[in-house]
Amino acid sequence: MTITGSSPDNKLMRAMLKCELAEAAGVSRKTLMKWLQDPYIQAQMAQYELSPHQKKLPGSLIKIICNHYVIDID
Repeated sequence: MTITGSSPDNKLMRAMLKCELAEAAGVSRKTLMKWLQDPYIQAQMAQYELSPHQKKLPGSLIKIICNHYVIDID
């Protein structure tokens, strides 16, 4: 996992569990949960009709989170 300043917009992301995303980002699950409280991310989750308690996040939301926090998941 590398954190970079650019992420290709056409890259497809797979659905991930929150704990998998936290591990890939190199942060704790608690930190990831704080990131998910960001108003922008909350709005995106509401658009996808997702609960904050959902364990698995769809690839499209993973892509948004990675772009917002500049996370490159290989």
